Amino acid sequence: MNDLFRGPPLFSPSFVDVVRAYAPDLLAPPPGAGTLPEVPEGTTVAAVRFADGVIMGGDRRATEGMAIVQRDIEKVFPADHFSAVAIAGAAGPAIEMVRLFQTELEHYEKVEGLTLSLEGKANKLGQMVRGNLPLALQGLVVVPLFCGYDERRKTGRIFRYDVTGGRYEDADFHATGSGGRDARGSLKKRYRADMDRPTAIAALVEALYDAAEEDAGTGGPDLVRGTFPVVATVTADGYQRLPDGDVRAAAERVVDARARGEG
Repeated sequence: MNDLFRGPPLFSPSFVDVVRAYAPDLLAPPPGAGTLPEVPEGTTVAAVRFADGVIMGGDRRATEGMAIVQRDIEKVFPADHFSAVAIAGAAGPAIEMVRLFQTELEHYEKVEGLTLSLEGKANKLGQMVRGNLPLALQGLVVVPLFCGYDERRKTGRIFRYDVTGGRYEDADFHATGSGGRDARGSLKKRYRADMDRPTAIAALVEALYDAAEEDAGTGGPDLVRGTFPVVATVTADGYQRLPDGDVRAAAERVVDARARGEG
Protein backbone atom coordinates (compact mmCIF):
# COMPACT_ATOMS: atom_id res chain seq x y z
CA MET A 1 0.00 0.00 0.00
CA ASN A 2 1.18 3.49 -0.75
CA ASP A 3 2.81 5.10 2.29
CA LEU A 4 0.50 8.08 1.88
CA PHE A 5 -2.48 6.01 3.04
CA ARG A 6 -0.87 4.33 6.04
CA GLY A 7 -1.71 5.40 9.54
CA PRO A 8 -4.96 6.14 11.39
CA PRO A 9 -7.78 7.92 9.61
CA LEU A 10 -7.76 11.66 10.20
CA PHE A 11 -10.74 13.94 9.82
CA SER A 12 -9.52 17.54 10.07
CA PRO A 13 -10.02 20.67 7.96
CA SER A 14 -6.39 21.59 8.67
CA PHE A 15 -3.82 20.73 6.00
CA VAL A 16 -1.07 21.03 8.60
CA ASP A 17 -2.83 18.43 10.79
CA VAL A 18 -2.95 16.03 7.86
CA VAL A 19 0.75 16.51 7.08
CA ARG A 20 1.61 16.12 10.76
CA ALA A 21 -0.25 12.78 10.87
CA TYR A 22 0.97 11.22 7.60
CA ALA A 23 4.27 12.96 6.78
CA PRO A 24 5.60 14.69 9.91
CA ASP A 25 9.10 14.81 8.43
CA LEU A 26 7.89 17.56 6.06
CA LEU A 27 7.13 19.92 8.92
CA ALA A 28 9.46 21.89 11.12
CA PRO A 29 10.44 20.01 14.30
CA PRO A 30 8.85 21.05 17.60
CA PRO A 31 10.41 23.84 19.63
CA GLY A 32 13.67 22.74 21.17
CA ALA A 33 14.55 20.26 18.43
CA GLY A 34 17.36 22.60 17.40
CA THR A 35 17.17 22.70 13.60
CA LEU A 36 15.79 26.26 13.41
CA PRO A 37 17.19 29.02 15.60
CA GLU A 38 14.77 31.25 17.43
CA VAL A 39 14.21 34.51 15.57
CA PRO A 40 12.91 37.88 16.80
CA GLU A 41 9.14 38.13 16.62
CA GLY A 42 6.92 41.19 16.56
CA THR A 43 3.79 40.89 18.61
CA THR A 44 0.66 43.06 18.84
CA VAL A 45 -0.63 45.51 16.23
CA ALA A 46 -4.11 47.00 15.84
CA ALA A 47 -6.16 49.29 13.62
CA VAL A 48 -9.39 51.22 14.24
CA ARG A 49 -11.67 53.17 11.95
CA PHE A 50 -12.79 56.62 13.03
CA ALA A 51 -14.74 59.49 11.51
CA ASP A 52 -11.92 60.80 9.28
CA GLY A 53 -10.17 57.57 8.33
CA VAL A 54 -8.27 54.85 10.15
CA ILE A 55 -5.66 54.74 12.91
CA MET A 56 -3.03 52.00 13.32
CA GLY A 57 -0.63 51.23 16.15
CA GLY A 58 1.79 48.64 17.44
CA ASP A 59 3.70 47.93 20.61
CA ARG A 60 7.52 48.08 20.59
CA ARG A 61 8.61 44.69 21.98
CA ALA A 62 10.36 41.92 20.03
CA THR A 63 10.93 38.52 21.60
CA GLU A 64 12.90 35.33 21.01
CA GLY A 65 11.04 32.63 22.85
CA MET A 66 10.75 33.88 26.42
CA ALA A 67 13.50 36.51 26.05
CA ILE A 68 13.02 40.19 25.17
CA VAL A 69 15.51 41.04 22.41
CA GLN A 70 14.40 44.57 21.54
CA ARG A 71 12.26 47.13 23.35
CA ASP A 72 11.89 49.73 20.62
CA ILE A 73 11.20 47.83 17.39
CA GLU A 74 8.87 49.58 14.96
CA LYS A 75 5.97 47.57 13.57
CA VAL A 76 3.92 50.26 11.78
CA PHE A 77 5.05 51.58 8.38
CA PRO A 78 3.62 53.70 5.57
CA ALA A 79 2.87 51.52 2.54
CA ASP A 80 2.37 54.63 0.43
CA HIS A 81 0.79 58.06 0.95
CA PHE A 82 -2.72 56.68 1.62
CA SER A 83 -2.08 53.33 3.29
CA ALA A 84 -0.19 51.72 6.17
CA VAL A 85 0.95 48.23 7.07
CA ALA A 86 1.79 46.74 10.45
CA ILE A 87 3.68 43.51 11.09
CA ALA A 88 3.25 40.60 13.47
CA GLY A 89 5.22 37.37 13.43
CA ALA A 90 8.83 36.71 12.43
CA ALA A 91 10.35 40.18 12.37
CA GLY A 92 13.04 39.65 9.72
CA PRO A 93 10.81 38.28 6.92
CA ALA A 94 8.03 40.69 7.93
CA ILE A 95 10.18 43.82 7.62
CA GLU A 96 11.61 42.56 4.34
CA MET A 97 8.07 41.99 3.06
CA VAL A 98 7.09 45.55 3.99
CA ARG A 99 10.09 46.99 2.16
CA LEU A 100 9.30 44.99 -0.96
CA PHE A 101 5.63 45.98 -0.73
CA GLN A 102 6.56 49.67 -0.54
CA THR A 103 8.81 49.26 -3.58
CA GLU A 104 6.13 47.43 -5.55
CA LEU A 105 3.58 50.19 -4.95
CA GLU A 106 6.07 52.90 -5.86
CA HIS A 107 7.08 51.01 -9.02
CA TYR A 108 3.44 50.58 -10.09
CA GLU A 109 2.77 54.28 -9.64
CA LYS A 110 5.82 55.28 -11.70
CA VAL A 111 5.08 52.82 -14.52
CA GLU A 112 1.31 53.34 -14.74
CA GLY A 113 1.20 57.00 -13.80
CA LEU A 114 -1.49 56.42 -11.17
CA THR A 115 -1.82 54.76 -7.80
CA LEU A 116 -3.19 51.28 -7.31
CA SER A 117 -6.66 51.12 -5.75
CA LEU A 118 -6.80 50.30 -2.05
CA GLU A 119 -8.24 46.86 -2.79
CA GLY A 120 -5.49 46.31 -5.35
CA LYS A 121 -2.89 47.12 -2.70
CA ALA A 122 -4.58 44.72 -0.26
CA ASN A 123 -4.59 41.98 -2.91
CA LYS A 124 -0.92 42.54 -3.68
CA LEU A 125 0.01 42.18 -0.02
CA GLY A 126 -2.04 38.98 0.13
CA GLN A 127 0.02 37.55 -2.75
CA MET A 128 3.21 38.35 -0.87
CA VAL A 129 1.94 36.66 2.30
CA ARG A 130 1.01 33.60 0.20
CA GLY A 131 4.53 33.57 -1.24
CA ASN A 132 5.88 33.29 2.31
CA LEU A 133 3.89 30.09 2.99
CA PRO A 134 6.89 27.70 2.65
CA LEU A 135 8.71 29.69 5.33
CA ALA A 136 5.53 29.86 7.44
CA LEU A 137 5.37 26.05 7.45
CA GLN A 138 8.89 26.11 8.88
CA GLY A 139 7.79 28.43 11.68
CA LEU A 140 8.63 31.83 10.15
CA VAL A 141 5.06 33.08 10.11
CA VAL A 142 4.29 36.62 8.89
CA VAL A 143 0.78 38.01 9.44
CA PRO A 144 0.48 41.69 8.50
CA LEU A 145 -2.37 44.12 9.09
CA PHE A 146 -3.16 46.59 6.32
CA CYS A 147 -5.26 49.74 6.33
CA GLY A 148 -5.77 52.81 4.22
CA TYR A 149 -7.98 55.67 3.17
CA ASP A 150 -10.12 54.75 0.16
CA GLU A 151 -10.23 57.87 -1.99
CA ARG A 152 -13.13 56.46 -4.01
CA ARG A 153 -15.33 55.57 -1.04
CA LYS A 154 -14.06 58.45 1.12
CA THR A 155 -13.57 56.22 4.14
CA GLY A 156 -10.95 54.26 6.04
CA ARG A 157 -10.73 50.49 5.50
CA ILE A 158 -8.94 47.67 7.35
CA PHE A 159 -7.71 44.35 5.91
CA ARG A 160 -6.35 41.33 7.78
CA TYR A 161 -4.67 38.15 6.50
CA ASP A 162 -4.06 34.54 7.37
CA VAL A 163 -0.80 32.67 6.76
CA THR A 164 -2.01 31.38 3.38
CA GLY A 165 -2.53 34.91 2.05
CA GLY A 166 -6.28 34.91 2.58
CA ARG A 167 -7.53 38.51 2.74
CA TYR A 168 -10.46 39.62 4.88
CA GLU A 169 -11.89 43.07 5.46
CA ASP A 170 -12.86 44.24 8.93
CA ALA A 171 -15.44 46.97 9.03
CA ASP A 172 -14.54 48.64 12.32
CA PHE A 173 -11.37 47.38 14.02
CA HIS A 174 -8.94 44.49 14.25
CA ALA A 175 -5.82 43.43 16.13
CA THR A 176 -3.40 40.59 15.49
CA GLY A 177 -0.30 39.10 17.05
CA SER A 178 0.18 37.30 20.35
CA GLY A 179 -1.86 39.93 22.22
CA GLY A 180 -4.40 40.40 19.45
CA ARG A 181 -7.29 38.74 21.26
CA ASP A 182 -6.90 40.96 24.32
CA ALA A 183 -6.55 44.09 22.19
CA ARG A 184 -9.69 43.19 20.23
CA GLY A 185 -11.59 42.70 23.46
CA SER A 186 -10.56 46.15 24.64
CA LEU A 187 -11.47 47.77 21.31
CA LYS A 188 -14.84 46.05 21.33
CA LYS A 189 -15.70 47.90 24.55
CA ARG A 190 -14.40 51.30 23.44
CA TYR A 191 -15.29 51.43 19.76
CA ARG A 192 -17.92 53.90 18.53
CA ALA A 193 -18.72 54.46 14.87
CA ASP A 194 -18.52 58.25 15.20
CA MET A 195 -15.24 58.44 17.14
CA ASP A 196 -13.13 61.51 16.50
CA ARG A 197 -9.34 61.39 16.22
CA PRO A 198 -8.45 61.94 19.92
CA THR A 199 -11.00 59.33 21.02
CA ALA A 200 -9.68 56.81 18.51
CA ILE A 201 -6.10 57.42 19.65
CA ALA A 202 -7.11 56.87 23.27
CA ALA A 203 -8.98 53.65 22.42
CA LEU A 204 -6.05 52.26 20.43
CA VAL A 205 -3.41 53.07 23.04
CA GLU A 206 -5.61 51.57 25.76
CA ALA A 207 -6.09 48.40 23.69
CA LEU A 208 -2.33 47.95 23.35
CA TYR A 209 -1.96 48.57 27.09
CA ASP A 210 -4.59 45.91 27.84
CA ALA A 211 -2.80 43.46 25.55
CA ALA A 212 0.49 44.09 27.39
CA GLU A 213 -1.26 43.43 30.69
CA GLU A 214 -2.23 39.90 29.58
CA ASP A 215 0.40 38.89 27.03
CA ALA A 216 4.10 38.47 27.87
CA GLY A 217 5.10 39.08 24.26
CA THR A 218 3.53 42.56 24.14
CA GLY A 219 5.36 45.54 25.58
CA GLY A 220 3.47 48.18 27.48
CA PRO A 221 4.35 51.89 27.69
CA ASP A 222 7.77 52.28 29.33
CA LEU A 223 7.76 55.54 31.28
CA VAL A 224 11.36 55.05 32.43
CA ARG A 225 12.91 54.50 28.99
CA GLY A 226 10.41 56.75 27.23
CA THR A 227 9.28 53.99 24.88
CA PHE A 228 5.69 54.13 23.67
CA PRO A 229 3.64 52.54 20.87
CA VAL A 230 4.04 53.70 17.30
CA VAL A 231 0.70 55.21 16.21
CA ALA A 232 -0.23 56.62 12.80
CA THR A 233 -3.38 57.86 11.09
CA VAL A 234 -4.38 57.53 7.44
CA THR A 235 -6.95 60.08 6.28
CA ALA A 236 -7.72 62.21 3.24
CA ASP A 237 -4.53 64.10 4.17
CA GLY A 238 -2.48 60.91 3.87
CA TYR A 239 -0.30 58.92 6.26
CA GLN A 240 0.72 60.81 9.38
CA ARG A 241 2.71 59.36 12.25
CA LEU A 242 1.74 60.81 15.61
CA PRO A 243 4.47 62.71 17.46
CA ASP A 244 5.97 60.72 20.33
CA GLY A 245 4.79 63.39 22.75
CA ASP A 246 1.14 62.88 21.78
CA VAL A 247 1.41 59.10 22.20
CA ARG A 248 3.18 59.53 25.52
CA ALA A 249 0.38 61.80 26.77
CA ALA A 250 -2.26 59.25 25.74
CA ALA A 251 -0.34 56.41 27.41
CA GLU A 252 0.15 58.39 30.60
CA ARG A 253 -3.59 59.07 30.78
CA VAL A 254 -4.25 55.32 30.54
CA VAL A 255 -1.67 54.54 33.24
CA ASP A 256 -3.06 57.27 35.54
CA ALA A 257 -6.61 56.02 35.06
CA ARG A 258 -5.59 52.46 35.97
CA ALA A 259 -3.70 53.71 39.01
CA ARG A 260 -6.96 55.34 40.17
CA GLY A 261 -8.85 52.10 39.56
CA GLU A 262 -10.67 53.38 36.50
CA GLY A 263 -11.14 51.55 33.20
